Amino acid sequence: MTPPYQPSVFVIIPAFNEQHAVCKVLADIPKDLVSETIVVNNGSTDHTAQQALACGATVLDEPRKGYGNACLKGIGHLRNKALTGHEIVVFIDADYSDYPEEMYKLVRPIQTGEADLVIGSRALGARQKGAMTPQQLFGNWLATSLMRLIYKINFTDLGPFRAIRYDQLIAINMQDKTYGWTVEMQVKAAKGGLKCTEVPVDYRRRIGVSKVSGTVKGTIMAGYKILWTIAKYM
Repeated sequence: MTPPYQPSVFVIIPAFNEQHAVCKVLADIPKDLVSETIVVNNGSTDHTAQQALACGATVLDEPRKGYGNACLKGIGHLRNKALTGHEIVVFIDADYSDYPEEMYKLVRPIQTGEADLVIGSRALGARQKGAMTPQQLFGNWLATSLMRLIYKINFTDLGPFRAIRYDQLIAINMQDKTYGWTVEMQVKAAKGGLKCTEVPVDYRRRIGVSKVSGTVKGTIMAGYKILWTIAKYM
Protein backbone atom coordinates (compact mmCIF):
# COMPACT_ATOMS: atom_id res chain seq x y z
CA MET A 1 0.00 0.00 0.00
CA THR A 2 1.33 3.44 -0.93
CA PRO A 3 2.05 5.60 2.15
CA PRO A 4 0.09 8.87 2.55
CA TYR A 5 3.22 10.86 1.70
CA GLN A 6 6.33 10.25 -0.35
CA PRO A 7 9.41 10.02 1.89
CA SER A 8 12.39 12.25 1.18
CA VAL A 9 15.24 10.73 -0.80
CA PHE A 10 18.90 11.44 -0.03
CA VAL A 11 21.71 10.33 -2.33
CA ILE A 12 25.23 9.48 -1.13
CA ILE A 13 28.00 9.33 -3.73
CA PRO A 14 31.48 8.17 -2.62
CA ALA A 15 34.05 9.74 -4.96
CA PHE A 16 37.77 9.28 -5.39
CA ASN A 17 39.40 11.07 -8.34
CA GLU A 18 36.25 11.27 -10.45
CA GLN A 19 36.51 14.84 -11.72
CA HIS A 20 35.55 13.81 -15.27
CA ALA A 21 32.48 11.81 -14.27
CA VAL A 22 30.91 13.23 -11.12
CA CYS A 23 29.02 16.08 -12.81
CA LYS A 24 27.56 13.67 -15.36
CA VAL A 25 26.19 11.61 -12.48
CA LEU A 26 24.81 14.70 -10.75
CA ALA A 27 23.18 15.99 -13.94
CA ASP A 28 21.21 12.76 -14.43
CA ILE A 29 19.90 12.41 -10.87
CA PRO A 30 16.12 13.08 -10.90
CA LYS A 31 15.73 16.52 -9.34
CA ASP A 32 12.03 16.03 -8.61
CA LEU A 33 12.79 12.93 -6.55
CA VAL A 34 15.84 13.85 -4.48
CA SER A 35 15.99 16.23 -1.51
CA GLU A 36 19.79 16.34 -1.25
CA THR A 37 22.74 14.82 -3.08
CA ILE A 38 25.87 14.30 -1.01
CA VAL A 39 29.23 13.72 -2.67
CA VAL A 40 31.86 12.42 -0.27
CA ASN A 41 35.30 13.39 -1.51
CA ASN A 42 37.39 10.41 -0.41
CA GLY A 43 40.91 11.84 -0.49
CA SER A 44 40.87 12.84 -4.15
CA THR A 45 43.98 14.42 -5.60
CA ASP A 46 42.15 15.94 -8.56
CA HIS A 47 39.27 18.44 -8.79
CA THR A 48 36.45 16.06 -7.84
CA ALA A 49 35.31 18.16 -4.88
CA GLN A 50 35.33 21.43 -6.82
CA GLN A 51 33.44 19.90 -9.73
CA ALA A 52 30.80 18.36 -7.46
CA LEU A 53 30.30 21.64 -5.59
CA ALA A 54 29.96 23.56 -8.85
CA CYS A 55 27.36 21.06 -10.05
CA GLY A 56 25.14 21.57 -7.02
CA ALA A 57 26.03 18.78 -4.60
CA THR A 58 26.67 18.98 -0.89
CA VAL A 59 30.36 18.07 -0.64
CA LEU A 60 31.90 16.38 2.39
CA ASP A 61 35.59 15.56 2.82
CA GLU A 62 36.66 12.15 4.10
CA PRO A 63 40.46 11.90 3.82
CA ARG A 64 40.57 8.34 5.18
CA LYS A 65 40.62 6.14 2.09
CA GLY A 66 38.01 3.44 1.71
CA TYR A 67 34.59 3.06 0.10
CA GLY A 68 33.00 2.26 3.45
CA ASN A 69 34.63 5.25 5.11
CA ALA A 70 33.09 7.52 2.48
CA CYS A 71 29.64 5.97 2.89
CA LEU A 72 29.84 6.26 6.68
CA LYS A 73 30.74 9.92 6.33
CA GLY A 74 27.59 10.49 4.30
CA ILE A 75 25.48 8.65 6.86
CA GLY A 76 27.00 10.79 9.61
CA HIS A 77 25.82 13.87 7.72
CA LEU A 78 22.27 12.49 7.66
CA ARG A 79 22.39 11.72 11.38
CA ASN A 80 22.75 15.45 12.01
CA LYS A 81 19.40 16.14 10.37
CA ALA A 82 16.00 15.90 12.05
CA LEU A 83 14.87 12.89 10.02
CA THR A 84 11.75 10.84 10.75
CA GLY A 85 13.34 7.49 9.87
CA HIS A 86 11.13 6.85 6.85
CA GLU A 87 13.47 8.63 4.45
CA ILE A 88 15.19 6.69 1.67
CA VAL A 89 18.96 6.68 1.18
CA VAL A 90 20.34 5.88 -2.26
CA PHE A 91 23.97 4.94 -2.86
CA ILE A 92 25.47 5.30 -6.32
CA ASP A 93 29.03 5.45 -7.63
CA ALA A 94 30.61 8.59 -9.06
CA ASP A 95 32.09 6.94 -12.17
CA TYR A 96 28.94 7.21 -14.37
CA SER A 97 28.71 3.46 -14.87
CA ASP A 98 25.17 3.36 -13.48
CA TYR A 99 22.21 5.27 -14.92
CA PRO A 100 21.06 7.72 -12.22
CA GLU A 101 17.75 8.27 -14.01
CA GLU A 102 16.82 4.70 -13.05
CA MET A 103 16.63 5.81 -9.43
CA TYR A 104 12.84 5.84 -9.63
CA LYS A 105 12.93 2.05 -10.05
CA LEU A 106 15.02 1.59 -6.91
CA VAL A 107 13.00 3.76 -4.55
CA ARG A 108 9.54 2.68 -5.72
CA PRO A 109 9.41 -0.65 -3.78
CA ILE A 110 10.37 1.24 -0.61
CA GLN A 111 7.82 3.98 -1.25
CA THR A 112 5.06 1.37 -1.56
CA GLY A 113 6.18 -0.54 1.53
CA GLU A 114 7.15 -3.64 -0.42
CA ALA A 115 10.83 -3.48 0.52
CA ASP A 116 13.32 -2.03 2.99
CA LEU A 117 16.37 -2.63 0.80
CA VAL A 118 16.51 -2.59 -3.00
CA ILE A 119 19.60 -3.65 -4.93
CA GLY A 120 20.06 -2.47 -8.48
CA SER A 121 21.06 -5.71 -10.19
CA ARG A 122 23.42 -5.44 -13.13
CA ALA A 123 23.01 -9.19 -13.62
CA LEU A 124 19.32 -8.70 -14.39
CA GLY A 125 19.76 -5.57 -16.51
CA ALA A 126 21.51 -4.79 -19.77
CA ARG A 127 25.30 -4.46 -19.54
CA GLN A 128 27.44 -2.70 -22.10
CA LYS A 129 30.18 -4.96 -23.41
CA GLY A 130 33.25 -4.68 -21.19
CA ALA A 131 31.40 -2.79 -18.43
CA MET A 132 32.25 -5.53 -15.92
CA THR A 133 35.50 -7.45 -15.86
CA PRO A 134 35.55 -11.28 -15.75
CA GLN A 135 36.80 -11.14 -12.16
CA GLN A 136 33.86 -8.89 -11.19
CA LEU A 137 31.38 -11.28 -12.79
CA PHE A 138 32.92 -14.29 -11.08
CA GLY A 139 33.17 -12.50 -7.74
CA ASN A 140 29.51 -11.49 -7.85
CA TRP A 141 28.45 -15.03 -8.73
CA LEU A 142 30.54 -16.56 -5.95
CA ALA A 143 29.45 -14.06 -3.29
CA THR A 144 25.75 -14.23 -4.10
CA SER A 145 25.90 -18.03 -4.28
CA LEU A 146 27.46 -18.18 -0.82
CA MET A 147 24.86 -15.79 0.57
CA ARG A 148 22.12 -17.93 -0.90
CA LEU A 149 23.63 -21.05 0.64
CA ILE A 150 24.43 -19.61 4.06
CA TYR A 151 21.80 -16.93 4.62
CA LYS A 152 18.97 -18.19 2.36
CA ILE A 153 18.69 -14.84 0.59
CA ASN A 154 18.43 -14.57 -3.18
CA PHE A 155 20.61 -11.80 -4.55
CA THR A 156 22.14 -11.79 -8.03
CA ASP A 157 24.52 -8.86 -7.55
CA LEU A 158 26.53 -6.80 -5.08
CA GLY A 159 25.87 -3.69 -7.15
CA PRO A 160 26.71 -0.31 -5.61
CA PHE A 161 23.49 1.29 -6.92
CA ARG A 162 21.04 0.59 -4.10
CA ALA A 163 18.34 2.13 -1.93
CA ILE A 164 17.47 1.50 1.71
CA ARG A 165 15.09 2.98 4.26
CA TYR A 166 16.99 5.31 6.56
CA ASP A 167 15.79 3.79 9.84
CA GLN A 168 16.79 0.31 8.66
CA LEU A 169 20.18 1.60 7.51
CA ILE A 170 20.82 2.94 11.00
CA ALA A 171 19.49 -0.24 12.62
CA ILE A 172 21.90 -2.59 10.80
CA ASN A 173 24.82 -0.50 12.12
CA MET A 174 27.17 -0.56 9.14
CA GLN A 175 30.84 -0.89 10.09
CA ASP A 176 32.97 -1.88 7.10
CA LYS A 177 35.37 0.82 5.99
CA THR A 178 36.63 -0.60 2.70
CA TYR A 179 35.70 -3.24 0.13
CA GLY A 180 33.20 -5.21 2.22
CA TRP A 181 30.61 -2.46 2.47
CA THR A 182 28.07 -3.72 -0.08
CA VAL A 183 28.11 -7.34 1.04
CA GLU A 184 27.94 -6.33 4.72
CA MET A 185 24.73 -4.44 4.04
CA GLN A 186 23.17 -7.38 2.23
CA VAL A 187 24.22 -9.95 4.82
CA LYS A 188 23.01 -7.82 7.72
CA ALA A 189 19.74 -7.15 5.92
CA ALA A 190 19.22 -10.90 5.50
CA LYS A 191 20.10 -11.67 9.12
CA GLY A 192 17.94 -8.79 10.38
CA GLY A 193 14.86 -9.90 8.48
CA LEU A 194 14.63 -6.84 6.24
CA LYS A 195 12.38 -7.05 3.21
CA CYS A 196 14.85 -7.23 0.32
CA THR A 197 14.35 -7.16 -3.41
CA GLU A 198 16.24 -6.43 -6.63
CA VAL A 199 15.37 -4.44 -9.72
CA PRO A 200 17.18 -4.68 -13.07
CA VAL A 201 19.49 -1.75 -13.81
CA ASP A 202 21.57 -1.08 -16.88
CA TYR A 203 25.32 -0.68 -16.68
CA ARG A 204 27.91 0.93 -18.96
CA ARG A 205 31.67 1.22 -19.12
CA ARG A 206 32.81 3.61 -16.43
CA ILE A 207 34.67 6.85 -17.11
CA GLY A 208 38.33 6.36 -16.20
CA VAL A 209 39.96 3.31 -14.64
CA SER A 210 38.53 1.43 -11.67
CA LYS A 211 40.59 1.70 -8.49
CA VAL A 212 39.47 -1.81 -7.52
CA SER A 213 38.84 -4.08 -10.51
CA GLY A 214 41.30 -2.07 -12.61
CA THR A 215 44.29 -3.31 -10.59
CA VAL A 216 45.46 -6.77 -9.57
CA LYS A 217 45.96 -5.69 -5.96
CA GLY A 218 42.52 -4.09 -5.78
CA THR A 219 40.84 -7.18 -7.21
CA ILE A 220 42.56 -9.53 -4.77
CA MET A 221 41.90 -7.32 -1.75
CA ALA A 222 38.25 -6.80 -2.67
CA GLY A 223 37.70 -10.51 -3.25
CA TYR A 224 39.29 -11.43 0.06
CA LYS A 225 37.32 -8.80 1.99
CA ILE A 226 33.99 -9.84 0.45
CA LEU A 227 34.50 -13.52 1.31
CA TRP A 228 35.76 -12.64 4.79
CA THR A 229 32.68 -10.47 5.43
CA ILE A 230 30.28 -13.22 4.36
CA ALA A 231 32.00 -15.63 6.76
CA LYS A 232 32.27 -13.11 9.58
CA TYR A 233 28.51 -12.78 10.09
CA MET A 234 27.69 -16.49 9.94
